[in-house]
Amino acid sequence: MPVYFYWGEDDFAMEKAIALVRDRVLDPLWTSFNYTVLPPDLPDAPIQAFNQVMTPPFGTGGRLVWLANTTLCQQCSDNVLSELERTLPVIPEDSYLLLTSSRKPDERLKSTKILKKFAEFREFSLIPPWKTELLVQSVSQAAQTVGVKLTHSSVEMLADAVGNDTRLLYNELEKLRLYAEGSDQPLNTDAVAQLVRNTTQNNLQLAAAIRTADTAKALAILTDLINACEPPLRVVATLIGQFRTWLWIKLMVESGERNPQVIAKAAEIGNPNRIYYLQKEIQSVSVEQLIATLPILLDLEVCLKQGASEMSALQTKVIELCQVCRGT
Repeated sequence: MPVYFYWGEDDFAMEKAIALVRDRVLDPLWTSFNYTVLPPDLPDAPIQAFNQVMTPPFGTGGRLVWLANTTLCQQCSDNVLSELERTLPVIPEDSYLLLTSSRKPDERLKSTKILKKFAEFREFSLIPPWKTELLVQSVSQAAQTVGVKLTHSSVEMLADAVGNDTRLLYNELEKLRLYAEGSDQPLNTDAVAQLVRNTTQNNLQLAAAIRTADTAKALAILTDLINACEPPLRVVATLIGQFRTWLWIKLMVESGERNPQVIAKAAEIGNPNRIYYLQKEIQSVSVEQLIATLPILLDLEVCLKQGASEMSALQTKVIELCQVCRGT
């Protein structure tokens, strides 16, 4: 299929996929003739892309036209739509059109429906930071790809350290690969702790400190996170996800539900075995307290998006959250 549509917020994973397409389609000796990147601020970029992709490649290899950060699946004028309809069915076999966007395609638009007929769509979304099972699975798969042997505990530690930052994950794995070169033994947690940054403090530990109303510890973890350049909105997203998960589990348990599979499905947790441990975590927190945390977190998110002082807003709300969990 000569048309690809890649979308999502995981820039690094998308870059790797784009590189694979580029390497597969282009002959390195003819790249300068057959490779075109059209940025979104270029006037009539879609029309230029359609014209370029219809041009036969020079020399050997194929032609690749990349329409970067396109808004075709969010808005599309009539003339661009007509060119899209006319071009997609007749793209030459040795020419390829790549469209990328950070935003999810709007399924209601005609342009999206047309692209769905001819393009291969791939999503590159970040794993929610609170979905630890998926993060562990992602680390395990990446380690196999890079060629790093890790123990199960090391995989979990690395997942805690890098979260859903795919670029950081591969950077740390490359460091571990060089360290372990020449050895067939899996790297243990000691090696990961020595080489991987941010292995002691993460967003989930911040949520745990807030849940136990340990204000001093929560503020210390927050400071470490910000000093490690953790994006404040990612901190908030993790806290919202974690407290929502705790609330769902607490509500299900107090309603009389005992089946871990049912609780896991309601709370969107992939591994039902985690329910036992999550239940123990929230034994000392009431439903009312968990409900009260969500408006504070949502208010914090709004404040940050409106340009409030990041550290001040985070510290204030963390203190408020600890007071809620303490029952004061």
